[in-house]
Amino acid sequence: MSGDYSVRAVQSRSELEQVLALQRRNLKQVLAPEEMRSQGFVTVAHDLPTLEAMHALAPSIIALHGSEVVAYALVMPRECRALVPVLEPMFALIERLDFQGQPLKDQRFYVMGQICIDKAHRGMGLFDSLYHQHREQLRDRFDCVITEVSVHNTRSLRAHERVGFQTVHTYPDVTDTWAVVLWDWAEPTGRVAIHLR
Repeated sequence: MSGDYSVRAVQSRSELEQVLALQRRNLKQVLAPEEMRSQGFVTVAHDLPTLEAMHALAPSIIALHGSEVVAYALVMPRECRALVPVLEPMFALIERLDFQGQPLKDQRFYVMGQICIDKAHRGMGLFDSLYHQHREQLRDRFDCVITEVSVHNTRSLRAHERVGFQTVHTYPDVTDTWAVVLWDWAEPTGRVAIHLR
């Protein structure tokens, strides 16, 4: 990653507002099909009160180019599940999974709520840097991070695999088919043993 960027936790309301502006530009609903295939997309739209409530529980990670937020990765501890009702089925599913022979609901995990990089700043290593900052900031509180990626978002799936995520479950719902991916910080190179209980 170039020295022109800084990656750190959100520090202000104005940075959260910039996160929302970047999110709006990359929502599935506003992109052409070809751009979604080649560049990826985000699915869930948040509002400022929701992001502020999430930030109060665990600040999300952003990348800045000067003072401009050009990428973000949202942190969603389990306490956030009521803040974004559309994600409730995902949390419920995760809690039915086992990881390394133990119920995931009994382990220390959080959900990476969404990751997005401005088109002009892709290919600069920001995706990996955001996730590595997640690990640095949160590994004392959590053993792993879990998220879902649309199986049609192949750019995002490949990027998650590069960082160290493994697909641990795939399922369809009314909106899409989803890959549940997990990055195990305790054993980053170990095989994942996970199944639906």
